[in-house]
Amino acid sequence: MASPKNLLKSVKNYIKHPFSNWLWWGALLLIWLLSTWFDRTWLFHDQRLPSWDQAEYLSSALEHGRGLGLLAPREWNGWQALLDLSPKIPPLSALISGSVMAFTGETADKASWVLSLWHGLLLIIVAQWGRALGGTKLGLLAALLLALSPAMAEHRVEFSLDLAVATSSSLALWLLFLWQSNSPEGGTWKQAFAAAVSIGGALLMKQSSLLVLAMPSLWAAWQAFSIKKRRSQTIAGISVVISMLLPWLHHNWITTIGGTQRAVLVSGAEEGDPGILNLQSWIWYPKLMPNQLGVLVLTLGLAGLGLLAWKNKTRLTREFKHPVLNLADGWPWVIGVTLSGWICITLSPNKDARYIAPVLPLLILILAKGWLVLINFASQKAGKRNSLIAFCSILILSATLSIKQRWSDIDKKAGSPAIHALNSINKRVKGLPTTVFITSSDRNLNEQTLSYLGQINGRDIQARRLGRSPGQKDMALDQSNWWILATGDQGTSRKSARKLGRKVRKDPRFELIESWGWTEGREVELWKRKDSAEKPTTFDYRFISLARSLESGPGSLDSIFKEIEVQHLLDPDFKYQDRVKSWALKKLKENNHNPDALWSLALLGVLQNRPENAARWFTQLEALDAEENWARAYHLVVLLADWKSCKAAWLADTYLKESKGREKINLLVALRDLSRTTCFDPRGPIGLKNSIIPAIKSVENQINGEKN
Repeated sequence: MASPKNLLKSVKNYIKHPFSNWLWWGALLLIWLLSTWFDRTWLFHDQRLPSWDQAEYLSSALEHGRGLGLLAPREWNGWQALLDLSPKIPPLSALISGSVMAFTGETADKASWVLSLWHGLLLIIVAQWGRALGGTKLGLLAALLLALSPAMAEHRVEFSLDLAVATSSSLALWLLFLWQSNSPEGGTWKQAFAAAVSIGGALLMKQSSLLVLAMPSLWAAWQAFSIKKRRSQTIAGISVVISMLLPWLHHNWITTIGGTQRAVLVSGAEEGDPGILNLQSWIWYPKLMPNQLGVLVLTLGLAGLGLLAWKNKTRLTREFKHPVLNLADGWPWVIGVTLSGWICITLSPNKDARYIAPVLPLLILILAKGWLVLINFASQKAGKRNSLIAFCSILILSATLSIKQRWSDIDKKAGSPAIHALNSINKRVKGLPTTVFITSSDRNLNEQTLSYLGQINGRDIQARRLGRSPGQKDMALDQSNWWILATGDQGTSRKSARKLGRKVRKDPRFELIESWGWTEGREVELWKRKDSAEKPTTFDYRFISLARSLESGPGSLDSIFKEIEVQHLLDPDFKYQDRVKSWALKKLKENNHNPDALWSLALLGVLQNRPENAARWFTQLEALDAEENWARAYHLVVLLADWKSCKAAWLADTYLKESKGREKINLLVALRDLSRTTCFDPRGPIGLKNSIIPAIKSVENQINGEKN
């Protein structure tokens, strides 16, 4: 009954009986073909536009496909440029999806073929796992119940990362179990390497995989360290995982932390999700199970598990070693990783029905065991034929309910005339790169949806949303050419957005080109800058002025980055950066001490996430003036961002010997202590305890224009 041992025996039996092996794989293939046929039929009838998240993931896949040189226009610019495309979410899923797009096409329905591939792999994992735990019947039954699950059926047609995360996490848990099993079946170097690669791959799909994999990985590593010959395997496995994550994490760790904080903490608070101390938090996901797994699948599975426990109630304390329960070796692992995954996902402040997806295949494995117990019990009581007919009828009914549930979710209308507006723009700009601005945030009319749709079928249109904050209207009206506006409910309650829309309509520089009916009496309007109006202003000289203001200290950073943030919405391709860089390099040829050029290049290095370039220019700025300047503090910050903390600590000591101003000294001391801490110097955390507060006060004084 040990899973690895059973699996090896099964393989040997299938070698002796190839016909049985082909029947098993043929049945699994049939499950995949039927579910894929249903998915493609569903997608054919559903005409909705991809919403915020789906469009964002599709755009990411498109960008990564182009970055790999697989999709036109091919843009292979090196690994750093490729890593630039995934600042907040790891790139592996987007790289795979972009590669599949090269064969299937770029539209949402064609790109969804990658979901069918993920589904096929997940079926194999669950079926193999089930076969190892309880034989071929359990394996096929688990695969069938997985295909019937309404939640998994939804993940197969909604373009997101959930199916990829569920598949990669299930594979990692399965391979990790094989490795941590008792010798001689477990504990081999091949198993250790396979488990490490699968864990690294799952984490490169999405950070949330850590919620499912963290506890099982720590437990397996802890157990392995008690066995001498497995210690080296554990250390090697950890090294493999780190080496897989390191390139992306080193390049994007700052934006990743910020993005995770926004997606988890801020989103959870904004959506009013219950906190971890609230009882509602702990029953949040269990309440979803009937709809996600199917009422019949869940009910019969639990009934079978209850029957199993009742039949063995007299020896309940010894269930994990009782042969009838079949819980030896493999089942405690499945139950344990299921519970740990559910607990860790529940502890996350942000709740959503799709976040529990990695746990669903594990739950289905457990429920399939309950189904098998009921089938065997019914066979004993009513005969094999009658029980088979009964359970086939139940499966058909369960499939019917699942199909009905999914079919009712089909939307036969696009939801908005977004495609018409994009086609109208494309016709007028003749395929040239164009940015269109909106103020709405509706499911069918938002910047992510418009940007994705604007990048396929020969279009090169990007959309950006303005009006989320007051004070954007002047820059927006001065630099924009195209607007898509809507009347009525636009999905946003921001007064600044509605006010900006009215400003565009009243501005004499813009004219209405076309309008289309939406729903509920609403309209979508296309506005264009008049040919007779003055040309949009450029940001080049304003950027040079902002960069030069860095020399006044960190108090200027907030206003600088706020203005640049708006500019990046107005210029999503950052075209101003190439122009400013060319200007600055030309000026340095004339005078290699030109402060405007050096500050501009240093700020460009920061914005482009090239800390090594920024450090180079800050080094030159340090020697620019006879007296000390703020370039030293900025230099230390970019070294820390580049994980060169030991160098930063050494350099900070040198700076402090020459510094005089109290505000600069306070900040340099804090940066030195922080650098020492991340360089594992014990003096760092001791000093940081006393230096952090004066540094914060110095920055506050800078912002408020005060002096010590």
